[in-house]
Amino acid sequence: MLGITALRRDHAVAPTGYSRWLIPPAALAVHLSIGQVYATSVYRTSLVEHFDASQTAIGVIFSIAIVMLGLSAAIGGTWVENNGPRRAMFASACFWAGGFLVGALGIATSQLWLVYLGYGFLGGIGLGLGYISPVSTLIKWFPDRPGLATGLAIMGFGGGALVATPLSGQLMALYDPQYVAGQSGSVASGGALVGLFATLGVVYFVLMMVGVAVVRVPPAGWRPAGFDPAKLRAAPMITTANVSANNAIRTPQFWLLWVVLFTNVTAGIGILEQASPMIQDFFREGGVSAVAPAAAGGFVGLLSIFNMAGRFVWSSTSDVIGRKPIYMLYLGLGMVLYVLLALFGHVSVALFVLFACVILSFYGGGFATIPAYLRDMFGTYQVGAIHGRLLTAWSAAGIAGPTIVNTFLDAEGEPGTLTYDAYTLPLLTMVGILAVGFVANLLVRPVAARFHEPEPAASGAGAGKEAE
Repeated sequence: MLGITALRRDHAVAPTGYSRWLIPPAALAVHLSIGQVYATSVYRTSLVEHFDASQTAIGVIFSIAIVMLGLSAAIGGTWVENNGPRRAMFASACFWAGGFLVGALGIATSQLWLVYLGYGFLGGIGLGLGYISPVSTLIKWFPDRPGLATGLAIMGFGGGALVATPLSGQLMALYDPQYVAGQSGSVASGGALVGLFATLGVVYFVLMMVGVAVVRVPPAGWRPAGFDPAKLRAAPMITTANVSANNAIRTPQFWLLWVVLFTNVTAGIGILEQASPMIQDFFREGGVSAVAPAAAGGFVGLLSIFNMAGRFVWSSTSDVIGRKPIYMLYLGLGMVLYVLLALFGHVSVALFVLFACVILSFYGGGFATIPAYLRDMFGTYQVGAIHGRLLTAWSAAGIAGPTIVNTFLDAEGEPGTLTYDAYTLPLLTMVGILAVGFVANLLVRPVAARFHEPEPAASGAGAGKEAE
């Protein structure tokens, strides 16, 4: 186990010969772990039965976690920057694993509020710190390819559920022989849920500590072989100056990018949150759907794959074509795809799946590209703290997206019993939301010089602290 002193920034400077390609796996260890938050549906029904609670009461656990993700990232962003990735990733591991263990205690004692406190509140803090902690380090190690670097790590957050879903099912089956993983209606016992939460807490803590042990920050003045910072000066949308987190939120660029992220995430959640009942409803006739529940579950898995792949593919593409053009693609083509899905998605299952998968790849790509966009606008000085503040857009979208879609669908009936025409208005509403984001992205310009840090501050004490 690492000693406390090893968590200090000055003890984490990379030695001579250290490969920067070790940083993405270290970040991936954290993001794969915290990405489990999107696998909570696997045991939701079992929690409902164990606590004899409503779906809404159990769903609050996930909502608290996502809200705390945004709040902790925003509030703790500056602390993460000042203390370095090792200490921040260690804190994330403690909160995330501790949240599982407190949640396990809540299940064992049938105290739902302890699950709220554990997985929701404490785990949510771990989510926020873990999500942003590798970002500024990756960007400093990969100034030549920031989109690729952040895409590699944030891809793990999208893929965390792909690992956690089957793992959770198998663990519950191990602790409760009566439970059948993947079988509709099968419910795990309270003891199996306790075992699941305790095991996941320990496993994720160990995995995240591997990332803590591996991660390093580059020495002051380090740059990759063959990289010429002078080339950045030729790109009008990439700054060589630096902006502090406090100054960044005073710029119109920050709030325009907040709107860009909010609209992209809101639209993506519009599909993701209703994916399984939605594909069944689109092909329902005479009360019977041509898409079986098992096939709908496979569709959800496919969306997760495209969500994960989009985080790497599209963010890497942004290194070539630029951040502003890639968001024009996400938002502009996204509008077209939502119109096609609303008007022609019911014609063919293959068309429906194609439209939805590309939209979800844009959703994932938006998450992975935004740190590099922030680096282009504000420099590397406090990009992690700025990213943390911007993630409040995610928290807001996590409320807005489901609320918008559910408000329309509640007027039509129960999702899973509707037909495709019930989805026309919510999908076209998403087109309008994406249009707002498209305009906001068009308005993004380089940050005015009055917001820049003085050269000695940005390249001296502050930046040196960041690049140790």
